[in-house]
Amino acid sequence: MQRVIRCVARPERYDGAKMSGMGAGVTRVASVAMISGVLAGTCALGYGVSRATSDSGPTGTAVQAVVITSPEPSTSASPTPTPTPAPRPRQVTAPLPSQRPVQVPEPGPRLLGVGDHGPKVRDLQARLRQLAWYFGDVGDTWDKQTTAAIKGFQDKRRIAETGYVDQRTLDRLHEMTRTPTRDELANRLPGDLHTDARLDPRCLTGRAMCIDKQSSTIRWVVDGKLRRTMAVRFGASYSPTREGLFHVGWKSRDHVSHLYDSSMPFAMFFSGGQAVHYSSDFAARGYLGASHGCVNVRDYAGIQWLFDQVDIGDKVVIYWS
Repeated sequence: MQRVIRCVARPERYDGAKMSGMGAGVTRVASVAMISGVLAGTCALGYGVSRATSDSGPTGTAVQAVVITSPEPSTSASPTPTPTPAPRPRQVTAPLPSQRPVQVPEPGPRLLGVGDHGPKVRDLQARLRQLAWYFGDVGDTWDKQTTAAIKGFQDKRRIAETGYVDQRTLDRLHEMTRTPTRDELANRLPGDLHTDARLDPRCLTGRAMCIDKQSSTIRWVVDGKLRRTMAVRFGASYSPTREGLFHVGWKSRDHVSHLYDSSMPFAMFFSGGQAVHYSSDFAARGYLGASHGCVNVRDYAGIQWLFDQVDIGDKVVIYWS
């Protein structure tokens, strides 16, 4: 938009009176300039220049129109609004597999359970023993240990935990095991030895690990009945295995010696730092090596079985036959 402000000087003489009127006019122009700002001031300046440069002396000529261009006024006085970002979608975390509910199938009809007897029970116990769910001698009678072993097996395999055998439990057990051998069914386990060495009289009562240095054997004896015999080795001459009557003070299934930085699985401590435990060195080198005083067993399955038989306080008898 353009505004045109015209300032015109009339062609007449300016006498004193006129000049006085002109002064009043100028005063009025100044007042207008104060009100109108820059536009009116520019107009007054143009009028003065015209008077100073006119060739006609006191008579003036018309001053050319002054054209001033002003920018278009803003249509809005408010600042431009900042766009609001769109809300981020809420992330939904899926539950971990371990947090998801597990669907356990309904149990099937009972095939074997409490109160049953016979070779099927013995076979079942032998298979559970292969998986380290059942410990000790197997037999023809269903006992509390069999119920506990079945419940543990079912729980780990996401089978309905009933404590009795249904078809699903039996099929899964057969998939994971082999047919028990005659020796397994008769409780003659791999690694067992036979010796005619005499048993110390202190081994004939109660529960005892009877360890004979003469025959290098350990025999597990309960109430005078021999349950199992395994080979052992002893400490070197500078760290001999102590002899005498001791008792199991504490047990450690996955023990590691901080003194020698060596693994001692299935450790059963009987005298200070001396213990009966599995030795991978004995299994690899035989009698070429020696212990630091412990009783080493090289039959892993055998010492694992014995570890679960022995209780805190059971006797440990170490002697020469």
